[in-house]
Amino acid sequence: MPTVDFRYELPAELIAQYPPDERGNSRLLELTAAGVAHGRFEDVVAHLEPGDLLVINNTRVIKARLYAQKDSGGQAEVLLERLLGEREALCQVRVSKPLKAGRALLVDGHELICLGREDQFYRLQSDIAFLDLLDRAGHVPLPPYIERHDEVDLDGERYQTVYSSVPGAVAAPTAGLHFTDEILARVKARGVGVAEVTLHVGAGTFQPVRGRLEDHVMHQEWYAIDETAAAAINATRRAGKRIVAVGTTVVRTLESAALAHGGCVAPGSAETQLFIKPGFEFQVTDALITNFHLPESTLLMLVCAFGGYAAVMQAYREAVAHGYQFFSYGDAMWLERSHV
Repeated sequence: MPTVDFRYELPAELIAQYPPDERGNSRLLELTAAGVAHGRFEDVVAHLEPGDLLVINNTRVIKARLYAQKDSGGQAEVLLERLLGEREALCQVRVSKPLKAGRALLVDGHELICLGREDQFYRLQSDIAFLDLLDRAGHVPLPPYIERHDEVDLDGERYQTVYSSVPGAVAAPTAGLHFTDEILARVKARGVGVAEVTLHVGAGTFQPVRGRLEDHVMHQEWYAIDETAAAAINATRRAGKRIVAVGTTVVRTLESAALAHGGCVAPGSAETQLFIKPGFEFQVTDALITNFHLPESTLLMLVCAFGGYAAVMQAYREAVAHGYQFFSYGDAMWLERSHV
């Protein structure tokens, strides 16, 4: 399928620039076998059944944007892609001239030494722990389509899920932003289990597909599934109940693990470059809670693979017609896996 098949018209005013006044106070487009329905996010609880397992991504967004000065005096902007170790990271670096190995960037009195390049990223080494430097001098890396060019106090809290606990993401797993402690309590009271996995979202999640789908190479992201989560997932599947993923990051985690272990979700950690597009055969995920995604993006392609291309694209057109808010701070979708 050409990328143009995943294009849709989106008025700029429907791109959410701020989160809703209260967490969880979002709309929900429900795509089921019966068609499209419109509700509020809290309605997801009614879609869940006793014995189902809700799987969430507990990654925590780090302050991954740094403003630096080159050792030659020029300005630079650094966006961490992913940590490679306590003091090393792959980063995007915006500078007037490419950095050479051995050159330094200065941030808050500390040095970032360029060790070389890996494709479009620079490998940088910090003289202190990277997470400590980001905590001291970093800024919340809001997505490029949030164009207000300011960092407000609420971003520090609202661009995190209420259950975030493992630092390492440079973008939020946005479907989880809608959940409140109260909604999660209602989920559990309904007899639904909750399991946590980790996938550290990289900045590459915002990159569009250029050229043919079959030539596109996904960015690498690190994921981990512990023994408790793996046991809960496999027990739910054996019982014939549903695995409900909160976000495309959870889908990629579960399906990557299943592909690596012959259909079984085993505990462990790994890197994934899994590109899910129409034609993909899902082994684990039965239902999905997700936000609305960019035109021609790998995330939209994943959702189309999951819910059915025609049904999802029609649902997106209906969301636009009904004035839903799109992208990270926008509204949500509930959809069940298409078996067509």
